[in-house]
Amino acid sequence: MSEENNQTQVARIRQSLLAQIEGGLLPPGGKLPSERSLSELFDTTRITLKDALLALEAEGCIYREDRRGWFVAPPRLEYNPQYRVHFQQMVQQQQRRVDTRVLSARSMVATPEMCQRLQLSALARVLQICRQRSLDGRVVMYVEHYLKPECFPGIMNEDLSQSLTELYQTRYGLHYRRSRFDITPTAARGEVAQALMLADGSPILRITRINYDQQQRIIDCDVEYWRHDAIRLSVDSQLPAEPGDLGITAMPMG
Repeated sequence: MSEENNQTQVARIRQSLLAQIEGGLLPPGGKLPSERSLSELFDTTRITLKDALLALEAEGCIYREDRRGWFVAPPRLEYNPQYRVHFQQMVQQQQRRVDTRVLSARSMVATPEMCQRLQLSALARVLQICRQRSLDGRVVMYVEHYLKPECFPGIMNEDLSQSLTELYQTRYGLHYRRSRFDITPTAARGEVAQALMLADGSPILRITRINYDQQQRIIDCDVEYWRHDAIRLSVDSQLPAEPGDLGITAMPMG
């Protein structure tokens, strides 16, 4: 098969599957037939079929779960870093469901990178909490929280599956004043890929957030790893910043 004919067939398969999705015949969260079944259905090779599936994945129309197959992607979560609600509230306001699973919680020596982010001295210790978050039953985010121990005594004895933002407020009287964040496209590797149920090297979005309390002290840092098709970032530059804020004001998604 010539390259031109192959591209035409890829486009035809892509358009056919997209029409099924947009028509509601393949509903959000629904599992697609196996690649073998689809290649037989479209009378094509597995390689050509895979190219069509990868094109739909890049557009956020479908997604893979390692060893489970292909699924129709649900609507993206609207994620506004300037919006002053925590993650669970944001999800609920969009009539979605969030579930949080704690994967690990420990005290550790901070890496040089984390020392810089949290403005710590050499060989300082931090509290690390790793959590997996699901949206409507689908795993969409893996997050590593790094906390300054002196700000959160006894927090490891709390229920860490709840909103950390609310826990900070109710137990420690700490309120987020502002945040600095970086957004970087990257690839899932190792434990990140495993937590997101992705093949190693799959594209993801990393959001690093350094958080300040009401006294302008850095108290923690979140490193979020998102499935690239799970969120839509939306920022309104006309939203007024509060006096004294530097950069973009954001509510951490704890």
